[in-house]
Amino acid sequence: MTEKVLILGLSKSGISAAEWAVKHGYNVFITEGKSPKEEYISKIDELKSKGIKIETGGHSDKFIEGTSFAVTSPGIPPKSEIFQKLKSKNIPIISEIEFAYRNTDIPFIVITGTNGKTTTTALVSHILSKNFSAPVCGNIGVPPTSLIDEKHDFLVCEVSSYQAEMTSDFKAKIACWTNFTPDHIDWHGGLENYFKAKAKLFTGKQAPEYSVLNAEDSRLKEFAKECKNVVFFDSPNGAYVKDGKIFYKGEEIVKLSECKLLGHHNYQNIMCGVIIAKLLGMKTEDIKEQIISFMPPEHRLEKVREMDGITFYNDSKATNPEASIVAIDSFNNVDVALILGGRDKNTDLTEMCKSINKHIHTVLLIGEATERFEENLKKNGFNNIIKEDTMENAIDKAISLKPNVVLLSPACASFDMFKSYEHRGDVFKEYVLSK
Repeated sequence: MTEKVLILGLSKSGISAAEWAVKHGYNVFITEGKSPKEEYISKIDELKSKGIKIETGGHSDKFIEGTSFAVTSPGIPPKSEIFQKLKSKNIPIISEIEFAYRNTDIPFIVITGTNGKTTTTALVSHILSKNFSAPVCGNIGVPPTSLIDEKHDFLVCEVSSYQAEMTSDFKAKIACWTNFTPDHIDWHGGLENYFKAKAKLFTGKQAPEYSVLNAEDSRLKEFAKECKNVVFFDSPNGAYVKDGKIFYKGEEIVKLSECKLLGHHNYQNIMCGVIIAKLLGMKTEDIKEQIISFMPPEHRLEKVREMDGITFYNDSKATNPEASIVAIDSFNNVDVALILGGRDKNTDLTEMCKSINKHIHTVLLIGEATERFEENLKKNGFNNIIKEDTMENAIDKAISLKPNVVLLSPACASFDMFKSYEHRGDVFKEYVLSK
């Protein structure tokens, strides 16, 4: 009898898993609790023509019946009704990443962390591409199941806490944890659960051959004692910055002035890439060449243009205060006008206000978070605040102030004024480039 797999969620990763599974002889059912997103509606007939059964708008008992295991989309929380129903029937639930791992011999290079995952994933893939076939996948938007039937040396996989939570056998060759700050606490049901979800990728039967960890993150430095074969970044024992250069165990790799990535958080991302490449035997000159040629991903402290002495940066991906702090702290001794705000996540703003006091000359507030952000900034002694009703007006006002830098780093979700953080960043860039 053909093994039945239930795919939870009509999503990019769910569709990829379903297509791989049906191609390899599984009996495939997709169950989607909501109405399908517009981008996937056109795909439904095609999937059905391949023999995949699909239901939307709820999860029926008929679809669950006889399931061997379920593959879940990252957006479905463990406390959801469908999870509880499957658990009550002792049906195992795994992530699409776990499903891919179980069906390939290609080694995984894993990148996880609260901030910096996407840039590091893209950079590691770019460095390795000099000597290897090592495409990006995972949370970056490419499901690994779409790659496992191809020939590759490595899969460089960005893994979110949601995806990590639903793994059990997944074991990376090298796993890198960039940093740990509070995020996704509601989904995981607490900060410790969030930490444990990521930690499982580094310990026990899932422990990788090598763990690359942040020596400047106190929680991760302590956690390193539970890991094997640890190589630290921001440490003389691994990769570190000294005299305007990045070194690996005493050997100079690249000058900071040669890198297109800006700020210490990005230098940490480069250090991760250096360590991983060195562990895989790459030569220093090849690593250096790839770092210098790397173009930063969109919306992550992305330099947009220089105009009349002002440099514009798009950091729309900064959807929480921790991510904005990283961008804010990248600027020293320059006049910065910061565009801040959007849909408030109601996280603590104290540390961000401290960074703003230290590095920012003017804050321009937009969006739903304006009142709470203004109140917190003033409470923390920052008063040079301007409120604007649109992104365009905020940019115009910022330009009129003639700062050295105009930085969009909102510390908020985008959905009050935009479709996504990408849409918000595109609006910023298009308007700046039109000036």
